[in-house]
Amino acid sequence: MNLKDIGEFGFIKRITPDSLNDTRNVVRAIGDDAAVFTIGNDECIVLTTDLLVERVHFIKESMTGYQLGYKSLAVNLSDIAAMGAVPQHAFVSIGIPKDTSIEYLDEIYRGMKELAKQYHVNILGGDTTSSKVDLIINVAVTGVGKKNTLLYRNTAKDGDIIFCTGFLGDSKAGLDFILKSEQPVKDYEKRLVEAHLLPRPHIKEGLYLANSGAVHSCIDVSDGLSSDLMHIAEESNVGFLLNEEAIPLSKDLVQYCNEHGYSAIDYALAGGEDYVLVCTVDPAQAQKLEKDFTKSFQRPIYRIGTITKEKKYLMKKDDNTLIDIKPKGWDHFA
Repeated sequence: MNLKDIGEFGFIKRITPDSLNDTRNVVRAIGDDAAVFTIGNDECIVLTTDLLVERVHFIKESMTGYQLGYKSLAVNLSDIAAMGAVPQHAFVSIGIPKDTSIEYLDEIYRGMKELAKQYHVNILGGDTTSSKVDLIINVAVTGVGKKNTLLYRNTAKDGDIIFCTGFLGDSKAGLDFILKSEQPVKDYEKRLVEAHLLPRPHIKEGLYLANSGAVHSCIDVSDGLSSDLMHIAEESNVGFLLNEEAIPLSKDLVQYCNEHGYSAIDYALAGGEDYVLVCTVDPAQAQKLEKDFTKSFQRPIYRIGTITKEKKYLMKKDDNTLIDIKPKGWDHFA
């Protein structure tokens, strides 16, 4: 059996057993957007890390150093957002080919530092080493949160309403231009590419959801809506029913897909790297959450489906027919 036979998430399940040797302070370990452990009273530390490898996660020639640095930190901040925590400190380790220009490296750190400043995050250190061929960046971020308000993947309940904090699929459309080595010309094309290269972590939204008391579970959309919602379903031992008409699509994505003959819904389900939040909400509090969220952020939160007791993954089409949803998002080893 090879790694590609079990995939990324099969590998994670394989290495999870026997990982914990002292669980006294551990609240959440492998299996969520971040690990959580207590530091006394009801205060918890939230810790996440993401590794970005050239030619796997990014094409160096297709993005500036600033964009690479920004995104390297942003994807970690998004994990903290999904937990409903406040980000605090970052550690950056980087493997650098010797022929990398100092100017490019300066731009990487400028991108990180500018994003860190927006969210009052300190870059405390890390490690540097040489790399034979590819540029490698690993960022770890810590955050803090209250034990009784942090959000997890494994706590969705039958009947919960599924919400999404932003548009889905834009990042995948932006990636199309990068993979085809095409320069965006139209304004909407430039916005799609920016959605991929400079994603906004939904930190404020995550904190709002955590403090609302209405949210049962949450995840950020990094692998794709179908895959990430399936993570919640599997961890919570439930199913889901999506409403195709309700999935939020930007005008930019719809225009792009119409012009190129693609399905915008497919991009939303399988694209990934949108870094919006998907959460499940107590149905008795869903309407109030919608109203309060819209008032607080001056934009809507999108009601896209329902959690079901039956462990099926379904979507209701425009014609009211039901189709099975397969995980189509990113898997490193598939």
